[in-house]
Amino acid sequence: MSKISPLAHIEEGAKIGENVKIGPFCYISSQANIGDGTVIDAHACIYGNTTIGKNNHIFSHAVLGSIPQDLKYAGEEVELIIGNNNKIREFTLFNPGTKGGGSKTIIGNNNLFMGYVHLGHDVIIGNNCILANAATLAGHVELGDYVVIGGMTPVHQFVHIGDYAMIAGASALAQDVPPYCMAEGNRAVIRGLNLTGLRRNIERKDIDELKSAYRFIFESGFAIKEQATKLLEETSNYHVKNFCNFIIKTKRGIPFERKNV
Repeated sequence: MSKISPLAHIEEGAKIGENVKIGPFCYISSQANIGDGTVIDAHACIYGNTTIGKNNHIFSHAVLGSIPQDLKYAGEEVELIIGNNNKIREFTLFNPGTKGGGSKTIIGNNNLFMGYVHLGHDVIIGNNCILANAATLAGHVELGDYVVIGGMTPVHQFVHIGDYAMIAGASALAQDVPPYCMAEGNRAVIRGLNLTGLRRNIERKDIDELKSAYRFIFESGFAIKEQATKLLEETSNYHVKNFCNFIIKTKRGIPFERKNV
């Protein structure tokens, strides 16, 4: 049975699942769909066509689904879709999509969004990601799985960040970061593989192959897309293929400092 404060304002038409808890002074729009077991703390606001999955915890003063911060937005129907088991901390702001970006912002499962995190319109987030305090994603940014973004780090629009990548705190990222890599600085550049994150999640033999792939692509002195294409034809390792394919397909480029060889 759900536990809803009499001081919460829930518009007629909102769909509330089983065992949902909604604190005082929350606002839930008529188009909202709140999944089973989700907790919404005091003063949180759920606007627009927002779907929230099961067992999420939305902390005080979070604002989810308010209209995009995009001057092209003209009132069209847009969505924010959130998966299961996410922790969305205080004063976070998540915008829905826009017509030009597919009309949907989509968030996966088991993510942690710390205080003051902002997700812009048309953002896509995978699973098991951690965004530290005041990390800010502009519109159309895409994150894979197990991505970590440090506090106070802004990410430019249309940037893609691959699986298991880490962006250090107080960086400013304007280009794509391949899976398994670590980037740092203002402007952020790749510093190497995210070895700490990899050791927690990936077998040692795969890490060794990724190390060899990184050296082959980034330390050869040749064009990185050409090197990635050559390696893709030779390797059978899933993670190396993932690494190569990302580099080949990048549109914003990869931020790395070429070393003299």
